[in-house]
Amino acid sequence: MMRMRFGMKLSVLAVSALIVGAGAVSADTLRQALTKAYNNSGLLEQNRAVLRAADEDVAQAMATLRPVFNWSAGITHNFGNTDSTSRSLALSAEMTIYDGGSNKFAIEAAKETVLATRQSLISVEQNVLLDAVQAYMDVRRETETVALRQNNLRVIREELRAAQDRFDVGEVTKTDVALAEARLASSLAQLEAAKGALQQAKARYKQAVGVNANGLSTPPGLPKLPASVGAAQSTAVRNHPAMRQIQHTIKAADLNIARAKTASGPTATIGGSYGIASTNSSKATETGSISLNIRGPIYTGGNIPSVIRKAQAQKEAQVANLHVSKRQIEQATATSYALLDMARASRKATEEQIRASQVAFDGTKEEATLGARTTLDVLNAEQDLLNAKAGLISALADEQVAAYRLLAQIGQLTVDHLNLPVQKYDPVAYYNHVKNAPATSDQGKAMDRVLKALGQK
Repeated sequence: MMRMRFGMKLSVLAVSALIVGAGAVSADTLRQALTKAYNNSGLLEQNRAVLRAADEDVAQAMATLRPVFNWSAGITHNFGNTDSTSRSLALSAEMTIYDGGSNKFAIEAAKETVLATRQSLISVEQNVLLDAVQAYMDVRRETETVALRQNNLRVIREELRAAQDRFDVGEVTKTDVALAEARLASSLAQLEAAKGALQQAKARYKQAVGVNANGLSTPPGLPKLPASVGAAQSTAVRNHPAMRQIQHTIKAADLNIARAKTASGPTATIGGSYGIASTNSSKATETGSISLNIRGPIYTGGNIPSVIRKAQAQKEAQVANLHVSKRQIEQATATSYALLDMARASRKATEEQIRASQVAFDGTKEEATLGARTTLDVLNAEQDLLNAKAGLISALADEQVAAYRLLAQIGQLTVDHLNLPVQKYDPVAYYNHVKNAPATSDQGKAMDRVLKALGQK
């Protein structure tokens, strides 16, 4: 009997050590997992390409301020009463010298769109890192749950052996043995369910982080967060990438309105051409011209006013979107803060529950040895302790996830703010090389170097 109680105490102590000691061996830290998630994310690569496409819109808008050169060549053979062959070669150039500022407005609007797209990329970055945090804590939660279930299974087997021994000497009935056998079967089922949940969590981890979860260490303390809901909301409204994205979109909409209004004014272009033509029966002749063209709309069937109204409506939609997003961000921040407070309270309450359940379990076991408690009482007390410890595992994971979710809401779940050891993607590098629409080979070589540095070649 003393051997049985001593074994049970060792098992209970092992369960108590799970929450502190799980992952104590060499394993990936949360910081390393976030670093791998950033480096391996295909979603980030996709949205970086979207940003580079927006950068090219600036280059294309800039090109409209420059002259355009074209060439043409042709050969024509005429047959019939007289056979002849004519050849021609021509060069032409045209440049807009006045358009009421339309092209310049287009350039500035494209730049604002680039800034908005950069904020969208930050939103994607935050989502990638938050998914990694969630996946990391899910694997830890399920790993510790499996260990807890395995230890619980060992405890119940000890209890079944003790019940069988006591039945053999007539201290308990067959009912006590059956109760222990039923609890053992239930424990086996719960263990298999926990193993299945762990495999699912590991699959989500590989998707979020890009590598297998081969052991995860205990996460560090919670990140530094605002001290109140109001402070968190103020920070979120200032820093959330969705807010900044809409603000840049509104500026772009303003510029598009101004651009639309220029369509009703005149446009002036200057052009020139030079050509050489020849036939079989004549010498080559040269022709050339220089022209100044001014044109403007008289009547467009209402198209220009409609374009202006559309641009104004698009701006109004973005302004309304800004107000809606502000309220949504404030509400989501308040919710995240409340969830964090709930997780903290749950953790503290569960820690107290574990302390009380441990005392109750130890007391029930001792009383059972004296015949004052039944096997069912011991099993129920052990189950209460198990539930409390499982609850603490979830509470600790929920607290970490809630903290990082709040960090994302205030716009600070980024590699810069977390100071992660990654090769950071520099959105400015590509932009600086394309914003002036480079065309020469030297600039092309520089572009190749930029793309190589960004990991695109």
